[in-house]
Amino acid sequence: MPNSPDSLDLSSLRTVFLDRDGVLNRKMPEGQFVTRWSEFHPLPRVAEALARLNRASLRVIVVSNQRGVSLGLYSVADVQSIHAEFQSQLKAQGARIDAFYFCPHGRGECNCRKPLTGLFEQARADFPQITAASSLMIGDALSDVEFGRRVGMTTIFLDGNPEHRKPGAEAAAELADLSFPNLAAAVDFLLDRMPAR
Repeated sequence: MPNSPDSLDLSSLRTVFLDRDGVLNRKMPEGQFVTRWSEFHPLPRVAEALARLNRASLRVIVVSNQRGVSLGLYSVADVQSIHAEFQSQLKAQGARIDAFYFCPHGRGECNCRKPLTGLFEQARADFPQITAASSLMIGDALSDVEFGRRVGMTTIFLDGNPEHRKPGAEAAAELADLSFPNLAAAVDFLLDRMPAR
């Protein structure tokens, strides 16, 4: 890993970018997609981890590739409906996500499909105070880690379910600044090392 845990300076951290599938909810087997709310299954301790980030006054933003839209498997409205329902469930548990951004395109059709950086630029347009230096990216795929590194963010790789890992997971773990088994463990680390505000 490029950095040791003790070498990371988290004093300026203000924004946490998160991938969706495999980070917040159970990832489908490779080649399958979450197409509706009934297929969206939040992972254990996710709401608790998000609530802790909220209480630490950190902005929480989801950036997700949703290629299934371009394949005609579900619509932009379907994705938005899933996110609205998830947000409603989080609210009931004292947590929230500040914004969702997703790429509905296929490969080579846009500048917003991770690892390209368009989703970061979309977030910055809505939240001009966001900077790469005060942000980090948490994901479970090589494209997430490469996205974060291209922007200049600290990157965290989540090991997730080995059966549903995308190709390149080993490279992602090597490339990321830090690795953890799940979001809750990553948040534990971050908040334990952030200075009190």
